[in-house]
Amino acid sequence: MASRTDVETVRAFNRFYTRRMGLTRGGYAKQSLAEARVLYELGANDVHETGDLRARLDIDAGQLSRLLTKLEQRGLAERTPSPTDGRRQAVRLTAAGEQTFAEIDAESAAEITATLDALADPAQVLAAMRALQRAIEPGDQLIIRDREPGDLGWLVERHGVLYTREYGWDESFERLVAQIAADFDPHHDRAWIAEHNGRRAGAVLCVHHDDTTAKLRTLLVEPSARGLGLGTRLVQHVIRHAKAAGYTTLTLWTNDVLHAARHIYEREGFTPTGEQDPDSSFGLPLVQYGRAVAAE
Repeated sequence: MASRTDVETVRAFNRFYTRRMGLTRGGYAKQSLAEARVLYELGANDVHETGDLRARLDIDAGQLSRLLTKLEQRGLAERTPSPTDGRRQAVRLTAAGEQTFAEIDAESAAEITATLDALADPAQVLAAMRALQRAIEPGDQLIIRDREPGDLGWLVERHGVLYTREYGWDESFERLVAQIAADFDPHHDRAWIAEHNGRRAGAVLCVHHDDTTAKLRTLLVEPSARGLGLGTRLVQHVIRHAKAAGYTTLTLWTNDVLHAARHIYEREGFTPTGEQDPDSSFGLPLVQYGRAVAAE
C-alpha cells in the first residue's frame, strides 16, 4: 500500500510537471485543457466515434457529451449517426475545428520545443518520460513523435535493409534515401517517427518543394508493427502539416510493388497523376506512379 510519502511524491511531481509544461496557463489557443484534449484526439489521432473518443480520454459519457456540446455550439465539431451503426454517434471537426486544432498543435509544439531546448540533456528527459509511461502502462504503446538525433540515420539504414530483404532492390535505393536524408532542411521540412513499445517502428518525411508544393517521402513501417495503423497515421500527419503550412499540393511517388503503401495513399485521397514505363530502378524492372492530393 502506498505511504503518505509516496502520495506526496506523486502530487509534487504532478504540480511540477503541469507548471513546467505550461498546463496551468489557461489552455492552448483559448481552450480549456479538457476541450483541447478532445480537439487533439479528433485532429491528431483520427478518432471518429464517441465511444472510441471516450475510451481514449478515459472520461464518462456525460462529461464527454458536455464537452462536445460546447465545441458544437462554437462551430468546432459536429455529431452525426455512425455510418456503420445507427445506434452510435460519429464526431468530426468542422473546418473551423481543423483550424483551431492546427493552432493548438502549433502552440503546444512551440512551448514543448522551447522547454526541451532549455534543458542540458533533453534526450535523457525524453527517455525518462518514455520509461515512466511504460512502467505505468506496460501494454502496447504507440506514439508518433518529431525527429530526434539519430533518426535520419536509422531511416536510411532500415530502408536499405527492408527494401533489399522484401523486394530485392539494390543498394542504389539506400543511396537515394541517404541523399534525401542529407538534403533534409529542419527549417522547412518535417519528420515524424513512430514508436511501438519504446522502439522505432516507422517514419515519414514532409519535404518542402516550393511555396505551394510539398512532398511526402520515405514512408516506412517495420514488419513487427504492421497492422497497427501506423502507416495511415504517419501519412495523416504529413497531410495535416501540409495544410497547416499553407501548401496547396502534396505529392509523392510510389511503385507498383508497394501495395500496402499505395492502398494507404489512395484511401487518404491521393490520386494517380501519371504512370511511367517499366524501368530498371533499384536493379529491377518497376512501374513508378506519381500521386498528388490537394492540401486544401
